[in-house]
Amino acid sequence: MNRLLLILLSSSYILFLLPTTVIPIGVNYGTLGNNLPSHTEVANFIKTRTIIDRVKIFDVNPDIIKAFANTNILITVTVPNGDIPSLTNPRNAVRWVNTHIKPFHPATKFHYICVGTEVLHWGPQNLIDNLVPAMKVLHAALVKAGINDVKVSSPHSLGILFESNPPSNASFRHGWDVGNIKPMLEFLRKTKGGFMVNPYTYFGYSPPYEAFCLFKPNNGLFDKATGKRYTNQFDQLMDAVHVSMKKLGYPDVEIIVAETGWPSGGDPQNKHANPVNAAAYNGGLLKKVASGVGTPLMPGRKFETYIFSLFNENLKGPSLDEQNFGLFRPDFTQVYDIGILRGPQKEPTSPSSRPAAPVQGKKWCVPKPNVSNAALQSNIDYVCSHGTDCRPIQSGGACFQPNNVQAHAAFVMNSFYQTNGRHDFNCDFAKTAVITFTDPSNSRHNIPKVTARVSILPKLGNEQSNKAMGIDKGRTGHAVVLLML
Repeated sequence: MNRLLLILLSSSYILFLLPTTVIPIGVNYGTLGNNLPSHTEVANFIKTRTIIDRVKIFDVNPDIIKAFANTNILITVTVPNGDIPSLTNPRNAVRWVNTHIKPFHPATKFHYICVGTEVLHWGPQNLIDNLVPAMKVLHAALVKAGINDVKVSSPHSLGILFESNPPSNASFRHGWDVGNIKPMLEFLRKTKGGFMVNPYTYFGYSPPYEAFCLFKPNNGLFDKATGKRYTNQFDQLMDAVHVSMKKLGYPDVEIIVAETGWPSGGDPQNKHANPVNAAAYNGGLLKKVASGVGTPLMPGRKFETYIFSLFNENLKGPSLDEQNFGLFRPDFTQVYDIGILRGPQKEPTSPSSRPAAPVQGKKWCVPKPNVSNAALQSNIDYVCSHGTDCRPIQSGGACFQPNNVQAHAAFVMNSFYQTNGRHDFNCDFAKTAVITFTDPSNSRHNIPKVTARVSILPKLGNEQSNKAMGIDKGRTGHAVVLLML
């Protein structure tokens, strides 16, 4: 009897240790950086150190595909937009599968093939017209090759929506709805594939609705037609997509979040691009996805979700925001903590959490060597528009001499770092600064002279209006829709 009880207790203990649900959380792995680790190191890091179980890449790089072999990590690859018309030819599609998929399958666990990226938004028309036919022909080529566990889809910007607020009024844009999206949804239903969308609340940000964008407590928005209240913009956008699909007759097709995220840094005018907000959004997103609660109109629905992105990529552009969407730096250190690493898991960083206490000791923030004067001048403009006293570097000020960009930038960047708590992320400046333990003040006279320009940036006005919609082309290669409230 005692032995039986011991066995039952031991079994219960083991079951208690096992996770009750699998978090379908993925990450977009971009490679536009000249300081990124090798693909093998990345694959090993994701497998051994993180809870990420799926990766999406923006090409069919064979080195990346091989690096993820035998890792048990699902990988989604992407057909370049320009290759879409050729894949409507069955012979070309078979050749594409035989080149990019078959040699690596099944050692590499392919999950999806994305045919293009945001094709409906960017066009041109011949790509739009060939998108669904290419998806169908490519799927047939996979089946012909005996590959039945790889699905085909295509991610969309939310520019496909004509309306999103309130969700009950949502619909796809006329022309795309019946001409392109409906046949795509029919294909996805038959193949049990997911409809991929890229909802970025970051690009719909406005100060009055910060809490709504960042999963912070707020009164929410009420949809009178459905009687549902929305306390975050992510739910609003997902239900807008769902309603639009339902109006075409396809509410049952799975919705996949192919891209979403928030940058931890950006251009000086984008003050909402910071580590605290990035941790609030991505942490809130992770918590929502893990909970499985779904949305007001899709209760209990689980969304396969890919955060954008894995690394900060220093060659992206044109804005600094683009370079700072990463969860990790190239050395695998976290930009902020949302509970993505393995081990004893912390709760994702709360939107209201304070930054970690600064390390004690004498530290200074200085520009990195060989940083351009334009970048340093941008840092001066940023700091002087964010409350730091810049009078010492103005004409007649105590630190005006030497009168050059490097010296003035060194002074104001360090002032910003010291007065904001001496946290490491306050000495980032889009990777143009570094923390030093050596007082730099004695070496300023060695800095070459380039006259600095001190300016105060004007505060941005709030021009958003209810139900306004526009297109932001700031994200190179990834269109987003501004869904303003």
